[in-house]
Amino acid sequence: MVSTHEQSSRTPTLRQLAATGLLAALPLSWAAAWWHWGDLPVFFSSALAILPLAIWLSTATEELSLALGPSIGALLNALFGNATELIIALVALRAGLVDIVKASITGTVMANLLLALGLSMALGGLGRQEQRFQPVVARVNGSAMTLAVLAILIPSLALASGRDVAAGNLAFSHFVAWVLLAVYGLTLLFSLRTHRALYAVAEAEYGIAPDDEPVQAALPQHRPPLLPWLMVLLAATAGVAVESELFVGVVETVTEGFGLSALFTGVVLLPLLGGTAEYLTAVTMARKDKMDLAVAVALGSTLLVALLVVPVLVLVGPLLGHPLDLSFDVYELVAVATAVLVSNLVSLDGRSDWLEGVLLLAAYLILAAGFYFQGG
Repeated sequence: MVSTHEQSSRTPTLRQLAATGLLAALPLSWAAAWWHWGDLPVFFSSALAILPLAIWLSTATEELSLALGPSIGALLNALFGNATELIIALVALRAGLVDIVKASITGTVMANLLLALGLSMALGGLGRQEQRFQPVVARVNGSAMTLAVLAILIPSLALASGRDVAAGNLAFSHFVAWVLLAVYGLTLLFSLRTHRALYAVAEAEYGIAPDDEPVQAALPQHRPPLLPWLMVLLAATAGVAVESELFVGVVETVTEGFGLSALFTGVVLLPLLGGTAEYLTAVTMARKDKMDLAVAVALGSTLLVALLVVPVLVLVGPLLGHPLDLSFDVYELVAVATAVLVSNLVSLDGRSDWLEGVLLLAAYLILAAGFYFQGG
C-alpha cells in the first residue's frame, strides 16, 4: 500500500507549487534594494519572499524528518520548527529593534494559540459535526506551555509593582532563560524517549512508525532523498536570513508611515510573517480530519517558542549589543494569559467544532485590535 505521504512526495502539493511561484519575489526584493526603489517596495517584496522560504524550510524539515527516522526527525523538527521566527527576531534584535522583538514574543503566542488553532478548528469543522483528537497530547503540551509562558511573564511582575528593578530584571530574565532551556531539554527527553507512546498517534497520522516496530513496518516504502532536501533546508535558511535583513532594514520606516506602532508591528505583523508555514500545515491537517496533528502543530510551535526561541533571544541579546529582558506591559500580560487559558479550555476535552474555532479567532481579533488602538 502506498502511504499518503508517498503520494504527496511524488506529486507537488498546492502549497509547494504556490511557494515555488512566490520565489519570484526574491530577485524582485534584491533589485528593489540594489537599485534603491524605495522603502515600500523593499518592504513588500522582502515580506513576500520570506513566505515561500518559510514554507520550503518547513517542508524540508518535514521531509528530512521522514528520511532520517523518527527520533532524529523529531529532534530536527524541534530545532528547526520555528527557524523562521528565530532568524527574523535575531536580525531585528541585532538592528536594535528590541521593542518589536519583545512584542513579537507576545504576538507569536497569540497567533499560534488563537489564530492557528482557531483557523484549524473553524475550517476543519466545516461540514463535520465535530472533530476528535487525543486530549493527552494537548494536556501534556498545555501544561508545559502554561509553565513556560508563566515563567516568561513573571519578570514583568516586578515592573508592574512600580519599582525600579531594571538591572535585577535582566539578571532574572537570564536565570529564567537557562531554566527554560533545561525544561526544553527535558521535554525532548520526555517526548523522544521516556513517554514516546503518547506521541504515537500524531506520528502514525503523518506516516512515521515508532522505533520499536519491526524493520519492515518501520521503514516507509518511500523515503525522501536526503541530500536534495538538506540543500533545500540550507538554502531556505540562508534565504530567510538575507530577506530578513532587507525587511528589518525598512520595517520601522514603513510601519510608521502607515501609522503602525512598534508594538502592533511586533505583535501582529512579525508573527504572521514568520508563522505562515505552521498555520498552513495546521489548517491542511485539520481539513484532512487529522486534528491530532493540527493541534500538535499549534501547541508544539508555541512550546518551542517559549522554551527555545525566547531563551536564545535573551541570552544572545548582550552579545549583539542589545540586551533583551522579559518585561511586558499589562496589556501584553493579559493577552498572553488569555490566549493560554482559552486554548487550554478548548483543547483539553479532545473535541472541536467550527464554533470553537470562530471563538478563538474572535479572541485573536479583539486582542489584535486592542494592540492597534493602544499603540496608536
